[in-house]
Amino acid sequence: METRELRYFITVAEELHFGRAAQRLGIAQPPLSRAIRQLERRLGVALLERTSRAVTLTEAGAVLLAEGRAALEAVDAAARRTRRAGAADTSDPGLVLVAKAGASSELLSKLLDAYAAEPGAVTVEVLLCAVAEQERLLRDGRADVALLHRPFDSTAGFDAEELCTEGQVVVLPATHPLAGRVHVRMAEVAALPGLPMPRWPGPDGAYPDGPGPKVRDTAQLHQLMALGRASAILPESCRAQLHQGLTAVPVLDAPAVTTVIAWPPHSRSRALAGLVRAATRL
Repeated sequence: METRELRYFITVAEELHFGRAAQRLGIAQPPLSRAIRQLERRLGVALLERTSRAVTLTEAGAVLLAEGRAALEAVDAAARRTRRAGAADTSDPGLVLVAKAGASSELLSKLLDAYAAEPGAVTVEVLLCAVAEQERLLRDGRADVALLHRPFDSTAGFDAEELCTEGQVVVLPATHPLAGRVHVRMAEVAALPGLPMPRWPGPDGAYPDGPGPKVRDTAQLHQLMALGRASAILPESCRAQLHQGLTAVPVLDAPAVTTVIAWPPHSRSRALAGLVRAATRL
């Protein structure tokens, strides 16, 4: 398959209308229709069901839509990384490290200081992003390396080194009845009246249904907790950033959180290798 054909098909699959897809692509409708028919012949399956009233995806078409998006993202990422590698021939492009805003702040600070002391260290640009965005930025080539947190982030398709594992705590107002407890359990946290858990966006950017406030990063969450509008289960290291009037109580049966440093498996960057070495020594 050609990337042009994939882009054509994905646009039609997203619009479910050949006229709108052609307009979006800036081409006439007849060559777009021919390209889709040619792709179907080559694959030997029907990708779209066409009637006089509607265009719908077949099961095979739904598979190609998901796989095609991933393939085009990989092509775009390859182009970005190639341009960055080419820039290294004439200048120092540095490294781009992406991390979730408000998470692993102490670890990130120590890592940057440790790497800066390494011989041959390059500039590290830090991108602080919303929840669930580090993985996407690393996959699409806009970042060279990322700090991810299992089990919330996936490391599938990346090389990774584990840096630390920690338990989780529930963050509550210091005046709450549970604030004085040595520890609590998940069931007790779920039953907290008046302190709903936040709703984080999924990989597609959509928020799950529920009564809790919508949040995109931990800085926003900390503000809501300080106002007494939410509680949250967070990694133990969040204690260093708690606002006055908040307290953290260990949650015995919450899953442990493992922070990892991850990068594309085909990377041959010496600067990246040095950063990973510095991280694993911390």
